[in-house]
Amino acid sequence: MKLLKLSGVAIVAAAVFAAFTIPAVPDVSLVSSHTVDSLGACQGAAYLDGKVYLYGDREVGMVREYRQTGDSLRYTGKEIRLTVDGKDVINHPTGIARHGKLPVFMGNSIRLNTEGTSWRAVIYQVDWNGLLKTGTLDGNLIRTIEDDACIQGTRPEYVEYNGKWLVATADYGDKRNEVRLYDPAVLQKVDKTSAPGVLVKKFTCGPWVQNLHWVPEKGVLVLIQNQIEGRRWRFTFVDLKKSLEKGEQVVLNSVDIDKADELEGFTFTGTTSKGVAVTSSRKSNMHQVRVTW
Repeated sequence: MKLLKLSGVAIVAAAVFAAFTIPAVPDVSLVSSHTVDSLGACQGAAYLDGKVYLYGDREVGMVREYRQTGDSLRYTGKEIRLTVDGKDVINHPTGIARHGKLPVFMGNSIRLNTEGTSWRAVIYQVDWNGLLKTGTLDGNLIRTIEDDACIQGTRPEYVEYNGKWLVATADYGDKRNEVRLYDPAVLQKVDKTSAPGVLVKKFTCGPWVQNLHWVPEKGVLVLIQNQIEGRRWRFTFVDLKKSLEKGEQVVLNSVDIDKADELEGFTFTGTTSKGVAVTSSRKSNMHQVRVTW
């Protein structure tokens, strides 16, 4: 009997240990779908200071501000046109990187040929508060940085690694894709990402990454992807620290959603269970999603 009791205790202890050591497997489910107008083809979403910002490539690159109301978004009336002297500058916005008092960066990814083998990727340092105040890049464009270290496009997002906040970005395509981490203190002083000291760390990842979303509470980087070029939804949850240490993505879970359009962006909206996913479609382009861990 004593041996059986000890075995029972050992089994319980092992189960408790496993519960605290086996990482959670995140899953994604679609809650509802809505149409948000005046975005052009929506390119991404960001949740900043309690508001949702959707950005797209209408007649010019632009950002619109929304408040979450139930399962829908309510437009606040605030719009940012990404222009200087009326000229379209960030015409295809792909990422807003903002954290605390660190420099704010926005991405612009421009396909230069139909084959997708030639790209121009630019990271802009901007005055975010100025943008919100004036509604254009006039006087708010601080620095233009060619992301020549990229392979296909740029999509900046702040992440934390070893106690330091860095700017992550990723490629779009099916060959040699990487997630790269740039030092913002160096990035804000250079004119190209291939400059010494900009690149801190990197790892290889899967294809068709449209955007990135960092989940600090979980140490997880979400790769917002397409299953094939420009079509179908995929959310890949990556352990950032392990991926950087290994040099290739360490996937906690990859979730494919049965939607045929082009998933472009995703952001949580105040919790790690509810979020907003956006596509480039003209209708049903904003979706409320639920994430379980």
